[in-house]
Amino acid sequence: MGTGHSHGPAPVAGHAGGRYRTRLAGAFGLTATFFLVELVAGFLSGSLALISDAGHMAADVVALGASLVATRIATRPDTSGRRTYGSYRAEVFASGLTVLIMLGVGAYVLLEAVSRIGEAPEVTSGTMLAVGLIGLIVNVVSMLLLRSGSKESLNVKGAYYEVVADAAGSVGVMVAGVLILTTGQPVWDVVVAALIAVFVIVRALSLGRQVLSVLGQHAPAGMDPEAVAGVLGDLDGVAQVHDLHLWTLTSGMNVATAHLVAADGADQAAVLVAARDVLRDRYGIEHATLQVEPADHGACNDLTW
Repeated sequence: MGTGHSHGPAPVAGHAGGRYRTRLAGAFGLTATFFLVELVAGFLSGSLALISDAGHMAADVVALGASLVATRIATRPDTSGRRTYGSYRAEVFASGLTVLIMLGVGAYVLLEAVSRIGEAPEVTSGTMLAVGLIGLIVNVVSMLLLRSGSKESLNVKGAYYEVVADAAGSVGVMVAGVLILTTGQPVWDVVVAALIAVFVIVRALSLGRQVLSVLGQHAPAGMDPEAVAGVLGDLDGVAQVHDLHLWTLTSGMNVATAHLVAADGADQAAVLVAARDVLRDRYGIEHATLQVEPADHGACNDLTW
């Protein structure tokens, strides 16, 4: 039997998120500072829209902070010898924490919005407009910091999308301020706050599905295991493919294992190289562990999973 595996660059050099740690830190600093400003302004002005957007910003502070910590952990060499896949899953766990915080913030703001129905609290629209504008400027700067990294790292892309959503929240606060100023109806503050909360919850559920998919070791999104098996089975010298497993280690790092039954007279080394190349070039799987078996080898027939 022939066995082999392919792998990408060394972890630290090949981890794109680690290369953009400085920019992540810059975006984290800006977001954390503005969160404090917006939270204080929200309580002083009585604006639920500002408070809800501050809650959204809090979730993003945690998300960016978790991304920073996770990139540090993920690129740190393992000295224990027990983490055979490294510590890349740290990013996934950080995302799971973000999901829980976002759901909590969204639920709190929705309950607060419902409790304010029928009330007409005094809301300072001028403060809402000023803070919303500052928030938009902060988010645009953060977007510029993360934009290039979002093209290389899914982890950075997630942080970039968080900042984009923050920008949308700042625009929502400004819209609420304008509506209150022009109509004199403070109910717009509650309406915008509820819309921001729903937006946060929807994003949290979407991110949560992705986290559970990775932790459940599902096949990567957009990758059909049957199609991959078919492509491997069509390679010259391959008679059968079985025990194919595809999963995601962390964002942008997909892994595969498979047993390939070689046809009679086939060059097993050539089969191994061809399978490795097609997984890398067509599916972007840099780490694949493949086992090539002769046609008369039946040791794997007893496997039940």
